[in-house]
Amino acid sequence: MVENVIIIGSGPAGLSAAIYTAREGFSPLLIGGSISGGQLMLTTKVENMPGFPDGIDGPELIALMRKQAEKFGTRFVNEDVTDIELSSKPLKVKTADKEYETNTIIVATGANAKTLGIPSEQKFFGHGVSTCGTCDGPFFKNKNVIVVGGGDTAMEDSLFLTRFCTSVTIVHRRDKFKASKIMQDKVMANPKIKVIWNSEVVEIIGSDRVSGIRIKDQSGKISEMPIDGVFVAVGHSPNNKFLQGKLKLDELGYAVTHDEVLTDVEGVYVAGDNVDRYYRQAGTASSSGIKAALHVREYLQKMQ
Repeated sequence: MVENVIIIGSGPAGLSAAIYTAREGFSPLLIGGSISGGQLMLTTKVENMPGFPDGIDGPELIALMRKQAEKFGTRFVNEDVTDIELSSKPLKVKTADKEYETNTIIVATGANAKTLGIPSEQKFFGHGVSTCGTCDGPFFKNKNVIVVGGGDTAMEDSLFLTRFCTSVTIVHRRDKFKASKIMQDKVMANPKIKVIWNSEVVEIIGSDRVSGIRIKDQSGKISEMPIDGVFVAVGHSPNNKFLQGKLKLDELGYAVTHDEVLTDVEGVYVAGDNVDRYYRQAGTASSSGIKAALHVREYLQKMQ
């Protein structure tokens, strides 16, 4: 059996693509991975998704999107894709146990935020620790927070957080930022932002929520700092390793596209955070999944 469309990934991009292609009657097969739902599964509250004025928990939002996709006929497989074959038609998608043939593919595998790698970071994730300043900043109104990082994302998050927070402290392990000069200048000119150089966060402390951090400087001295929130902004890793040599990727591993979702391979589309280096929002991921689905519709209609 040759599928009309296989969607790889079960976050908002993949599920939105599934809703649209299923509603068109294409009976999509969504291969969601052994751990499904994307980064929203780690998000305690989503307040900026249109249609939810009181906010909604990330896992609940994913469950509703999946229910909607199933309603229109999406089929789900909870396996990890290990390889794809794009050199001939039909296209092939491989998991550990099976090989699927398909006319079109939507790759929506997302990205993972890089973390500090300390146990207390995971303990307080969603309870004072965040990897998305633009997502969670409003929860920290009139609070004192830190941002860990030195690139453009750290600068952008810091500037955004000053809209809500009383103070923002950037903790950076080097003596200079790697961010663009214009972003550095904006940060250094903002009176709400201060910087702790040549230091790293070694522990996050608190009971139910974050209440402070321990910082180690270059000399090895450890000091404690009271804080209400920790924003980790040390980059993202797109989940595109299985695409290497199959699709064009940029120097950071993000998929290279035309018109946002089109790849160089006919019938193959990419949507969500594995192509998005900038926005990384549930809404924008959903939007790109919809765009990919509409391209699939056009492609499949031409085949008929």
